Amino acid sequence: MPIPDRYHITTFGCQMNKADSERMAGILEDMGMTWEENPLEADLVLYNTCSIRDSAEQKVYSYLGKQAKRKQKNPNVTLVMAGCVAQQEGEALLRRVPELDLIMGPQHANRLQDLLEQVFQGHQVVATEAIHILEDITKPRRDSAITAWVNVIYGCNERCTYCVVPGVRGIEQSRTPEAIRAEMEDVACQGFKEVTLLGQNIDAYGRDLPGSTAEGRHQHTLTDLLYFVHDVPGIERIRFATSHPRYFTERLIKACAELPKVCEHFHIPFQSGNNDILKAMARGYTQEKYRRIIDKVRHYLPDAAITADAIVAFPGETEAQFQDTLKLVEDIGFDLVNTAAYSPRPGTPAATWENQLSEDVKVDRLQRLNHLMSAKAAERSHRYGDRTEAILVEGVNPKDPTQVMGRTRSNRLTFFTGDIDQLRAQTVDVRITEVRPFSLTGVALVPSQT
Repeated sequence: MPIPDRYHITTFGCQMNKADSERMAGILEDMGMTWEENPLEADLVLYNTCSIRDSAEQKVYSYLGKQAKRKQKNPNVTLVMAGCVAQQEGEALLRRVPELDLIMGPQHANRLQDLLEQVFQGHQVVATEAIHILEDITKPRRDSAITAWVNVIYGCNERCTYCVVPGVRGIEQSRTPEAIRAEMEDVACQGFKEVTLLGQNIDAYGRDLPGSTAEGRHQHTLTDLLYFVHDVPGIERIRFATSHPRYFTERLIKACAELPKVCEHFHIPFQSGNNDILKAMARGYTQEKYRRIIDKVRHYLPDAAITADAIVAFPGETEAQFQDTLKLVEDIGFDLVNTAAYSPRPGTPAATWENQLSEDVKVDRLQRLNHLMSAKAAERSHRYGDRTEAILVEGVNPKDPTQVMGRTRSNRLTFFTGDIDQLRAQTVDVRITEVRPFSLTGVALVPSQT
């Protein structure tokens, strides 16, 4: 099989997948390939898949079907399926889509070149075995020129009963603080101003690394990492995601308050507001503990944005238990909640339970939660009115080319009139003139010198 000239990657799912796709794109470009926007024109097509929701999985199969027909006419097209569906299904995918050349789980992203070389020698390759994730020297092809993802921990040791992630992404493997700092220094040299530290369960960072302090505390925690990387020259903003309430500490919140570069935005999924459902989900905390965490955040950082994830219609959830979730959202007033109706995933305990709820109940509860969440988000947005916010400019407003867009430190998308060629990667003080539930519009004051 000839080595392809042009590649296309379609990414589904979470930030971890986006980071993996950037890394794989870097590998393909090192191999001499160039990016092709149109997947039907590319010689190599890679789908980086997500199995959290059934809808994302079905969309992948739809896309793959079109590519399989294309490959039947042109055998030189190389088809790659990466990510969580690839890991979950493994060789079974070849029965469903025999045209696939390479099936690879998330742990194998750094091995893409080696695996493709086997494909180009005429082999059909399935790489889903558990491996130790090697420290990677490939330079990712970053999709943004302003903000970069940096993985700090791979995998997850939690066993939430609805979630496929531990099965598809493997056990927790933390990178060393030195490797993380080196990557941050590298992205700073490339001109990036903002870094988001990523982990499926980022608060677990470091517990698999050796070493403890004299006081008996483990010396490698997310909090320690923030102190270690905070002074990387050129990086102006640091974010992290995703947090788990079971491991979220007051020490971490204090560090965020003390360290000027760490942004005032916390993404802390609660999933349900009812303790019995949380127990059935195996989340390892109560709604009371979750509320205490939010109280602590607002004690140290009163203006912080708090976003979360929630699942409605989990197996066995009663109307009264769902009302507890609504009450939590009402009481806390999140800036945003990513909501989903429960979707049974293969290989997870909850998928086998007999107390599944009907689609009608799922749709009804999801609509009610979304309605409340939007109303609360609109209320939270009011606090931005007439304030001056520092906006890191990332790009052009796709709906209005006379405007640029960027984000507040609290991660609120903000638009204002300006020239992207002059303002890209600049931090600009913007007076907010219009608030919406999930975005803002304003007027630039004198641009900050950065």
